[in-house]
Amino acid sequence: MTRVAIVTGVGRVEGIGFEVCRQLAAEGFTVLLSARRQSIADSLAAQLAGQGNDVRGAALDVTNVESVAELVARVESDFGHVDVLINNAAGVTEFGQVPSTANLDAARSAMDVTLFGTWRTTQLLLPLLRRSPSPRVVNVSSGAGSHDDVAFGLHSGNGMGPGYGIAKAALNALTDALAFELRDTPVIVNAVCPGFTATFPGGESMGARPVRDGAASVMWAVRIPDDGPRGGFYRDGQPLPW
Repeated sequence: MTRVAIVTGVGRVEGIGFEVCRQLAAEGFTVLLSARRQSIADSLAAQLAGQGNDVRGAALDVTNVESVAELVARVESDFGHVDVLINNAAGVTEFGQVPSTANLDAARSAMDVTLFGTWRTTQLLLPLLRRSPSPRVVNVSSGAGSHDDVAFGLHSGNGMGPGYGIAKAALNALTDALAFELRDTPVIVNAVCPGFTATFPGGESMGARPVRDGAASVMWAVRIPDDGPRGGFYRDGQPLPW
């Protein structure tokens, strides 16, 4: 049976999502690389397709239920199941904001993508995930949503913006709640922090890890055995507090 993986929020070559697609394809998955615009998804997928890799572009706006439903219908028709869902889509907010004066419209938008977009996409794809013998849901989170990440966490004052960090903390909570509900099923749900990753120019000179290493952290959760951990928050296979 064809192993099918869906990666949400793949917008550019330098991002975690694109590299995750590359690594999934290298392991033999048929990968649906999704972006909000079909043209972007197709262009990015074309860069990974070939040489035995089956990577296909898919339009997906996780904030729009009709868009998610269209993707579900396509996957139902083409494959009939999903083995791996990587919820990589995330909203961002302006750097330097603090909770007392943060732009709440921007925070709401970030929450709609990061939390509700992930929630919506997982809900609608769950029936197809249940048809897989070893389904995995991996939510790409961040240390920004943790109380104990000294460099980037909620108490670090790192300037990433409270809307971003709070949305990631909510994503971690959703991960825990979904995993608990699905604890007696084959569906394993975990959250992963890729770490401080060089997804921007000059990142490695600032100490950011290569994108391939951040993506490998996400792939760890894809490879978890059927008796593996559920509902946790991990980086490089090690549990993180949040």
